[in-house]
Amino acid sequence: MSKKPARTPVAASDRVRLEIEFEKVYLLGALFGEHDQNLITLEGQLGVYISARGNKVQVEGEAEVAARARDVLTNLYNRLAHGETIDAGDVVGAVAIAADPSLDGLVSADSGLANTAVIRTRRKTIAARSPTQVRYIEALARDSIIFALGPAGTGKTYLAVAQAVSQLIAGSVDRLVLSRPAVEAGERLGFLPGDMKDKVDPYLRPLYDALYDMLPAEQVERRLASGESEIAPLAFMRGRTLANAFIILDEAQNTTPLQMKMFLTRFGERSRMVVCGDPNQVDLPNPGASGLADAVRRLDGIEGISALRFSSREVVRHPIVGRIVDAYEGAPQDG
Repeated sequence: MSKKPARTPVAASDRVRLEIEFEKVYLLGALFGEHDQNLITLEGQLGVYISARGNKVQVEGEAEVAARARDVLTNLYNRLAHGETIDAGDVVGAVAIAADPSLDGLVSADSGLANTAVIRTRRKTIAARSPTQVRYIEALARDSIIFALGPAGTGKTYLAVAQAVSQLIAGSVDRLVLSRPAVEAGERLGFLPGDMKDKVDPYLRPLYDALYDMLPAEQVERRLASGESEIAPLAFMRGRTLANAFIILDEAQNTTPLQMKMFLTRFGERSRMVVCGDPNQVDLPNPGASGLADAVRRLDGIEGISALRFSSREVVRHPIVGRIVDAYEGAPQDG
């Protein structure tokens, strides 16, 4: 068995000690994580000291942060009790949400899965991992058209697909339409063999991946074959009116203003539309001609349309991805 990292109690000045008693002991292994990794993550995030004995956990630290750690632990325990799984990313996300004053009460000692911003699909329940994700999930359930802007790894497309699948399962929409522009990201792929589907599928692979993560494979194949779920390049949207549908445009920074206007005007009755993209990752020959930035500027303040902006601090992949984004978006380096 590998030795877990040593942990040092916080300084004695102005600290408190809070005790939590958990009823279901069998959940504590998942709550603490392998080799107590979730507790170590929580200690590192908040600067507290956590010790456990039996079904009781003690948290030591400054009063405010100790209470926050207690609330996060209780919230994560409640999620486990509802049959969900958690990992270190969920711990970091719960800490970030608990620290946002505008989300007061979302992560609290008496809150559980029912109070958490979540999206339920057939294969999993996805909980928000950042304050902006909380607001994004709320917007996905409320607004007609949502723009999600920010770097890769912040959950923009993943949460949109999750909400689309959730609404399809619930019957509030009849079909899903997932699209993205077929623009090469700094590469020349040359002539692609096969039929039209074979030619465009490489560009649409991330959308397929998200869909398979939300539904059993046989359901994905059946829904794609029946047309209930459709994954298509942006060019295939021209001339259509999409009613009773959940429509997602991914990599929207690679649209021109005319393409974006064409896409947005496909909106039909009882539909919902999500536009995802990173304004700092434009692959068009003229990066200044992106239809995403143009649309957000033109449509700002219109009722039923919202725009959510994610930062590199909210990347929910490996933490190093956020640091890479910061490095590339900072001051240019010589050489």
